[in-house]
Amino acid sequence: MEKLFAAVDDYFIEKLVEKDPIFDQILANNQKHQLPPHDVSPSQGKFLYLLARIKGAKRILEIGTLGGYSTLWFAKALDKEGQVISLEFDKKHAEVASENLALAGVSAKTTILIGPASDSLKSMVKDQTPPFDLIFIDADKENNSVYLDYALQLARSGTIIIGDNVVRDGAVIDQNSIDSRVLGVRSFVDDLSTSSKLTSTAIETVGVKGYDGFTISIVE
Repeated sequence: MEKLFAAVDDYFIEKLVEKDPIFDQILANNQKHQLPPHDVSPSQGKFLYLLARIKGAKRILEIGTLGGYSTLWFAKALDKEGQVISLEFDKKHAEVASENLALAGVSAKTTILIGPASDSLKSMVKDQTPPFDLIFIDADKENNSVYLDYALQLARSGTIIIGDNVVRDGAVIDQNSIDSRVLGVRSFVDDLSTSSKLTSTAIETVGVKGYDGFTISIVE
């Protein structure tokens, strides 16, 4: 089935995701610098782009930059006045992402903050950073609940909050899991389910990135 899922994904990518060589350059540069291949797929990137366009987002917060692949999708969805702020723990990853975003010509619309995301988020709340229109949580899953708490403080009514990699090949339903990433996702989903501030759902995905999925929430 995995081969079929990947083949179908490739079909939709070929048909619906416009060819832009810069995305291939980013992935090649990430590989050259030995970054882990955890980027969203082209179809998922286009999905995030469309969500940002549908929302009419002007300010986007991304928690977890890696090599800037999804960052570029968000940047492409913004007009020239828009801004993506992306948080990255690993200095090397941030440097590669900065190089990639410069190659793509979107440096003016993107800012990467280096260090533990929780520290950057705490500072943003303290500094009363203006609220974001869309927030993408795609970092260490163990801290998803922490990131959600800060995200709510940096959001407003109508803000979209997306959580990535929540299915984890189905492991999310394993109540006995000792995997810290699974436990982090389960805690995150529990928070979504009990929050009076959020209306949420989840979408399972299959394709070139395997079996996984997103949560999508809107702040009431």
